[in-house]
Amino acid sequence: MTRPAPSKTARLLFGLLAYVSLGIGLVAIVIPGLPTTEFILLAAWAATRSSPRLSAWLENHRLFGPMLSNWRNGKVITRRAKLSATLSMLVCAFVMYFTLPHAWPVYASIGGMVLVNLWIWSRPESTVVAS
Repeated sequence: MTRPAPSKTARLLFGLLAYVSLGIGLVAIVIPGLPTTEFILLAAWAATRSSPRLSAWLENHRLFGPMLSNWRNGKVITRRAKLSATLSMLVCAFVMYFTLPHAWPVYASIGGMVLVNLWIWSRPESTVVAS
């Protein structure tokens, strides 16, 4: 069963989501605490529904292509990506904890980072070869 083609409005909204997610993902490469992988995955998902050109660019990109291929072939996140995400979240959590007033948004943000980090580490690190 195939999905019906999205309407022009839906394609526009998916395209907007794809480009915004890609933009945040690119910024997240250099800003600790922002998860790059999740935004690139979201951008790729939205691009497949809106822009074949952007989708192909993401899939053939030297940095994002392998990440997307790993995700599509078993929801794999490499150990390097896991360590990088963990380190950036730790840096961000320490900066927030020691520079911002201790209020519920700080604790909620740190709690969110802990939950995301647990989820990231629950993903496989290599594809399982089917016998």
